[in-house]
Amino acid sequence: MASPRTSTGDPARTIALLWRHSLPDRAAGRGPRQGLSVDAIVERAVALADAEGLDAVTMRRVAAAVGTAPMTLYTYVPGKAELLDLLLDHVYAEMPRRTTAERPWRERVSAVALENRELFERHPWAANVSTTRPALGPGALAKYDHELAALDGLGLDDVTMDAALAWVLAFVQGWARTAADAVAARRESALDDAQWWASAGPQLEQVLAPGTFPLASRVGSAAGQAQGAAWEAGRAFDFGLARVLDGLAAIIER
Repeated sequence: MASPRTSTGDPARTIALLWRHSLPDRAAGRGPRQGLSVDAIVERAVALADAEGLDAVTMRRVAAAVGTAPMTLYTYVPGKAELLDLLLDHVYAEMPRRTTAERPWRERVSAVALENRELFERHPWAANVSTTRPALGPGALAKYDHELAALDGLGLDDVTMDAALAWVLAFVQGWARTAADAVAARRESALDDAQWWASAGPQLEQVLAPGTFPLASRVGSAAGQAQGAAWEAGRAFDFGLARVLDGLAAIIER
């Protein structure tokens, strides 16, 4: 199934909403229903996505959450495509940003990676949103400007800076998707990894002849003993980020 994507609505209408520019009176919060505004709708929708996932964020559910009728909600936000852009830009705008201007570049880039990891841990649904066509809101642009600063002054041209940042962010997003899947597996099976292996391991020994797949058996056993699971989120993040930094170092030093 395709991932939800940003910027699938009408560009002019979406950008006007993101920047709260030239909105109708009701969308600006000056209509007869005081207290209902684009900001209030977005905050409730983010809370719904955090609690139940992005699939739960329908216009009907959001309307119920803000205490209005679905048709009224459409006078503030035209549809789910625009609402998705608003949600993502909102969580981008609220991201805590570390001050690392005087630190070595590896620390600056690591801070960017950690900020995005924390974003996806707070809002797991965001990791499943494709942003190859970005939503150009104030939160997204502030995030992009902040993150580029980690790579500024290293001798990279502008196109390489953009590509390097995209590489870092793609690593974190991929990690976040796998981490969310691991959490879902534990929740849905009602077993942690140790309990699952305690059940699966003896069954595997019954069907696997001794000496079959010796390399997989040796390495898999070593990894499982070291990290207590076939995949461990913290170890995978640390190892992967270190390799990303090593790759950037080769480019920067050259």
